[in-house]
Amino acid sequence: MLFTKMHGLGNAYVIFDQLDSLMEDQDFPKLSRTISDVNFGIGADGIIVLSSSKKADFQMRIFNEDGSEAQNCGNGLRCAAKFLYDHMYVTAPCFTIETLGGVLSVEVELGDKREVDYVTVNMGEPRLLKGMLPMEGDPFAVTINEPHSFSGNAYNLTCLSMGNPHAILFVEDVKEFPLEEAGPIIEQSKLFPERINVGIVHVKNRQEINYRVWERGSGITMACGTGACAAVVAAVLNGLLDKFQPVTVHLPGGDLTIRWDENNHVWKRGEAAYICQGMWGM
Repeated sequence: MLFTKMHGLGNAYVIFDQLDSLMEDQDFPKLSRTISDVNFGIGADGIIVLSSSKKADFQMRIFNEDGSEAQNCGNGLRCAAKFLYDHMYVTAPCFTIETLGGVLSVEVELGDKREVDYVTVNMGEPRLLKGMLPMEGDPFAVTINEPHSFSGNAYNLTCLSMGNPHAILFVEDVKEFPLEEAGPIIEQSKLFPERINVGIVHVKNRQEINYRVWERGSGITMACGTGACAAVVAAVLNGLLDKFQPVTVHLPGGDLTIRWDENNHVWKRGEAAYICQGMWGM
C-alpha cells in the first residue's frame, strides 16, 4: 500500500490514493488508528482516502487518529487538492471535492516549481442552528456567547458547524488557557451528542486572531482549517471582527487567511506540503 504523508500547517495526514489502485476490504478506522500511532505506525493526525465521486470531481474520506470518520477537514482538503493537482489527476486550477460534510470547491496556486504552493477552499456557509451541530436544546436556536458549566468551570460558548461542529471560546491568552483539560471535557459533554471540536480564540485586532484547537478524535493539533473558519465566524457574530474583511488566523503550525463573504460563504487560503512517501505493509 503506497502512501504519501502531507501536512497543512503541521496538521499531518497519511494519504492513500484509491484513484490509481483500489484498496480492497480495508477497515479504515482500524487502519487510521494503527498508522496514526507515532510509536508503532507512521504517526499522523489521521488518514485521508482519495477516490472517484459521483457528486464531484473527487471524493475525500477523513479518518481521525482514534478511527472516527470526520465530516470535513480544512487542512486535509488543501493537502488533497495539492496531491490531486501535482499528480496530474486534474489540470484545471479549480475543481470540486466531495466530503462527508458536502461538496466543496478548491482553487490551487502554483509556485516557481510548477507545484501547488497555496490552496483556496470555498468552505461553504456556516451552519448556526443547534440542530445542525447537533447540540442539546432548541434545534432552531443559535448559540452565541452562551454560558455553560463544565466540571465546575463556566465558559461562554459560540457554536457552529463548518462541515465539522465547533465550540468557540474567547480568551485573553491562548497559550495560557488549559486547553488540555477543558478540551476533552467539553468535547465529550452531553451537550453534544456527536462530540465537538473545541477552539480558543484571542482577538488581537480587527484583522488578526490567535487560535488553538482541541480536535474531536485527535486532541490538540497544530492547526484546524474548519476551526479557523469557525473562529472567524464566531468572532464576527460576537462583534469582535468585521464581516467581509480578510482575517489572518495565527495557529501553532502557521497562518491561514479567512474571509466570510457577501454571499455567506467562508473562504480559506493556506499552504500544504509533502513530508514523505513510502509503502505501508500490514
